[in-house]
Amino acid sequence: MPRTNHDEAARFNFLTHFNRYLSGPIGGGNRLAYEKRVLPAFQAEHGRDPQHRYEIRDAMNEDSWHRMWSAMKRNSMEMRQHTGRQAVLRQLDELDAMAAQFNQHSGQLELDPSIEQPEYQTAVDIHCQPGGYHGGERENDVTVGANYDVGLFATTGGALGGLNDGGGQAVVEWAKKERPDWSPKRILDIGCTIGHNAVPIAQAYRDAEVIAIDTAASSLRYGAARAAAMGVKNIKFIQASGEDLSRWPDGHFDWVQTTMFLHELSAKAMPRILSEAYRVLAPGGLILHIEQPQYSDEMPLFEQFMRDWDAFNNNEPFWSAMHGQDIYEAMERAGFPRDSQFSAGVRAVVDPEIFPPSPDDGEEDYGRAAIWNAYGAWKPQAQAAAA
Repeated sequence: MPRTNHDEAARFNFLTHFNRYLSGPIGGGNRLAYEKRVLPAFQAEHGRDPQHRYEIRDAMNEDSWHRMWSAMKRNSMEMRQHTGRQAVLRQLDELDAMAAQFNQHSGQLELDPSIEQPEYQTAVDIHCQPGGYHGGERENDVTVGANYDVGLFATTGGALGGLNDGGGQAVVEWAKKERPDWSPKRILDIGCTIGHNAVPIAQAYRDAEVIAIDTAASSLRYGAARAAAMGVKNIKFIQASGEDLSRWPDGHFDWVQTTMFLHELSAKAMPRILSEAYRVLAPGGLILHIEQPQYSDEMPLFEQFMRDWDAFNNNEPFWSAMHGQDIYEAMERAGFPRDSQFSAGVRAVVDPEIFPPSPDDGEEDYGRAAIWNAYGAWKPQAQAAAA
């Protein structure tokens, strides 16, 4: 991970606490603004309540409190990217040399220049990161992966721990509790970026072969070196697209995993990835998607509006549409019957003696805290054999 000097660390510390403050006390003002001003004004003008989240968005975007909060949230992300980028560029020669050395000797990186970046990844700089997760300053560098790693702590307010791997640890904790005697031999992580979530799985299942794939070579280059530097040897980072897993035969993996990845996909890409995941999953195997909860009739419209913020303000163009569809139906179309599917709650696992919990008092704060829904299925034995 890039080393920060005094001023860079001070900026990151400010942003970490700033994000916690925005998620907690300041963020709570959005509901007050809605209930005290925006909703009464809407009712007076239209003679009814809002009928969908977009009506709330249009009304809230005229409110001074919400506009202030949104501006600070957007600026905090831009400041986080600039601070991380500055730290990385200052030591890029050293970082590139270290990554190249680890990758040359570990054998844990496989790149394929023929893999094209999908348009849904190149259309915008996702999360406001310059170059997205596939760009760079020069050939074969680790700019974007290093920036992502060094700055994620500030974005999450420290909620994912010092190695930003609280999400992966949460998945492991769930799997160990759900199937304590389960010993998967082959695990596939799709959309791994730099391996924050795949590496903890590899650490927990030392006898398993973990394959972490992404289309972004620059992220993989950093992620493979990071894993090697941590001494995690049973994971390999491969440049590949989840839309085409043809290099692996049917039923090859015991576990197929995605973590906060589905909302990055276009409407055409997601069903292809789900279908490919079904094909390469072994009978009795697990598919698990960590995501924010889907919008539903049971979710209040105000909450849907708040969760939609990233789609319009944080360069997440597919967020709103993805969370508005029925994920259970999408998985069923891919081959997973409804009675094999499940949902569960997972929360980031960190060391509470070092890192305080998310500033949510144990309640969901519209996606700002490290709390997620897991959508999964155990592939049926009989159906898989029949297919």
